[in-house]
Amino acid sequence: MQPSSLQNDHWAIRFAQFVARFGTVRISIFFVFLTLVFTIAGSYFIRMYMTGEVHIEDFVSALMLTLLSAPWVLYFFSELVNQLQQSRNNLKEVVAQLERLREEDVLLNRELQNHVRQLNVEVEERRKAQEDREKVFTELELEINKKSEQEQQAQRLSTLLRSIIDASPDLIYYRNEEGRFAGCNRVAEQMTGKTEAELIGLTPHQVYDEELARQVVQSDHEVLESNAGITEELWLRFADGRKRYYEMRKVPFYDKEGNRLGLLAFGRDITERKQSQVALEKASRDKTAFIATISHELRTPLNGIVGLSRMLRDTQLSDEQYSWVSTIYASAITLGNIFNDIIDIDKLGRDKLELSLKTVNLKDFFAELSSIIQLLVADKNLSFQTHMDEPLPDFVEADGTRLRQVLWNLLFNAVKFTQKGSISFSMTAATPKQGICEVVFKVADSGVGIPESELDKIFAMYYQVQHPDHQSATGTGIGLAICKQMVDLMGGEIRVSSEVGKGTCFSVVLPLAVSTRPAQLAELKVSGLKILLVEDIELNVMVAKALLEKLGQSVEVAMTGQEALDMARKQQYDLILLDIQLPDMNGFDVASRLHEEDLVAGTPIVALTANVIKVRQEYLDQGMDDVISKPIKKSRVVEVFNNLFCDSEQLPQLEEKARQSKAESVLDLEMLQMLVDTIGAEMLTTSVNVFNQSIPQYMEILMTNLSAKDKEEVCSQAHKIKGAAGSVGLSRVQKIANQIQQGDHPAWWENVYDWVEELQQALKLDMQSLHNWLADQSIDD
Repeated sequence: MQPSSLQNDHWAIRFAQFVARFGTVRISIFFVFLTLVFTIAGSYFIRMYMTGEVHIEDFVSALMLTLLSAPWVLYFFSELVNQLQQSRNNLKEVVAQLERLREEDVLLNRELQNHVRQLNVEVEERRKAQEDREKVFTELELEINKKSEQEQQAQRLSTLLRSIIDASPDLIYYRNEEGRFAGCNRVAEQMTGKTEAELIGLTPHQVYDEELARQVVQSDHEVLESNAGITEELWLRFADGRKRYYEMRKVPFYDKEGNRLGLLAFGRDITERKQSQVALEKASRDKTAFIATISHELRTPLNGIVGLSRMLRDTQLSDEQYSWVSTIYASAITLGNIFNDIIDIDKLGRDKLELSLKTVNLKDFFAELSSIIQLLVADKNLSFQTHMDEPLPDFVEADGTRLRQVLWNLLFNAVKFTQKGSISFSMTAATPKQGICEVVFKVADSGVGIPESELDKIFAMYYQVQHPDHQSATGTGIGLAICKQMVDLMGGEIRVSSEVGKGTCFSVVLPLAVSTRPAQLAELKVSGLKILLVEDIELNVMVAKALLEKLGQSVEVAMTGQEALDMARKQQYDLILLDIQLPDMNGFDVASRLHEEDLVAGTPIVALTANVIKVRQEYLDQGMDDVISKPIKKSRVVEVFNNLFCDSEQLPQLEEKARQSKAESVLDLEMLQMLVDTIGAEMLTTSVNVFNQSIPQYMEILMTNLSAKDKEEVCSQAHKIKGAAGSVGLSRVQKIANQIQQGDHPAWWENVYDWVEELQQALKLDMQSLHNWLADQSIDD
């Protein structure tokens, strides 16, 4: 607008500016003068054009007219100029005002633009904030939905968990730090006769009887003090009067921040298990009692047969009579050894089988056994050769009864499986080293033989060779298994070689300690003893009395316990031989009465028993000075009498040797001594302690896998135990574990439970032997 106006009014504005610069009066005069000139000039030219001549009056009229009109024209013109100037000034002011307004408008426009931009930013921010709010609202809605689903899920899980807890047959409850009930399941409600709501807040003393409450609170305190779970077994009485046996597991429980809230208790009803355990214990006691009864009842007549037939052989007999008596004697011995096998099965099952080391004359032992077998061989018209390869040690420390039983089984089998041909029995010995001599007994026959595929199976319990040639002879399959275990117990080895149709050869290799002063035990050093024999079986009295009198002793007999007490009150005896099973009281009661009445001051009491279930220490613990097993043997009588009535310093210290031999039979002493010499006793003790800490876990895994009937894992775990036991010298444990790991054994499942039980017992006993041995090394150091 401003540029176009200036262009349109440019001449007028310039003229007004010109008038303003030179003044209105001047311009008016100048303009009048120009008007006069123009009027005169105009009049002249008009007249000349119209008339052709000019008169003065023509100029006067024009001049007068000009002078009359010029003031008005000048006034109008000046007013016009003033107005124009005023308009110009107004216009300038307006333009200036417009300029100011324009500048203000520019500023306002800029400010508006800034405000618009700011508003746009705010709008964008508000839009983003709205989007964020909507997003937050969406997320919040999702979170609420999620929380709601989680709460519903938690409620469902809580309901499910509560249903599971209530449906569980186990007893479940939990108590707070103050020992008050905080919750339970339905079994707990049934047991206490109270609802959960009624139980909450109560203490055990308010729920159980005093004795049970005291036991429960004591175990609760143990859990809370140690912050560790415990397991206990106890009888619980239900509200309806029933008593059930529970295995309780109690553990502390915590919140998510780790703060302890109290303890949880889980109880499993093991009443049936307890009852089964009691039944098994009763069955075991019944079996032991039965075997003890059989031991006494059968051995009583058997002892008489053996004793009297042996004595009868020493009398004047015809050849035919001697043959008959020898057959009776051999048959009785055979029956006795078979019975010994049965007894030893029970002992092995209860880990009661122990070695009793005595001084044995090898040559006499060999000759005695050979003479008995000779009788059996003669009945079958077989050839029998014996051979002792000199030099031999005269006397060794051995369990003659067990060794005789082993060799008897081998010899008896040789006779049983040989229909024609020959049987040989030999004994050799290596040069003694450090007091130990390796003695080898060999039993060979020309019988049916054993197939090569069966050789590694014959020592399994109850295993019998399945072969047509073996059908002619039957058995139980326990003899060789017992032989193997006995030889292992003696620290020896049993080997076998055979060929079908040509015969079999068994070799028993035993490390036996050479006895340096055995003659004192071979000969009776005391005679003229006044002996009270307490025995109620006439046959046993006859055998024992004849033997004792033959040894130069004086014997009086009492048939009952009361009779023995009466006789002991009347006179003093040098020795009392006391049968354990008497018609009116047992031998232990008689011994107790004798001691109470001070009737046996200085008089030894020796038990006479056919009960092979008990061990010697059990008799000593009940007041006996020693024990003699039936049938009574001269060698045992000589040994006991010499020990009781001769100077102990003159007799060999057999107990120490027995202890050493027992250690040698369960420990690898050579390797242990090597470890002591190389790494030292302290380091070896540390290794043994590590083994002692690890073996319970190994055994637990083995037992678990055995329960699951996982043969592969049982064998694998047994292999670990075997390696661990070998590293600390537990040779017997190592051998038993090696048996367990042989999963291809033909009768593995039939024997593995017995082996595992044997392993458990061996670990318990042999670890003690190992600790004793290590203690001896520490003392020696």
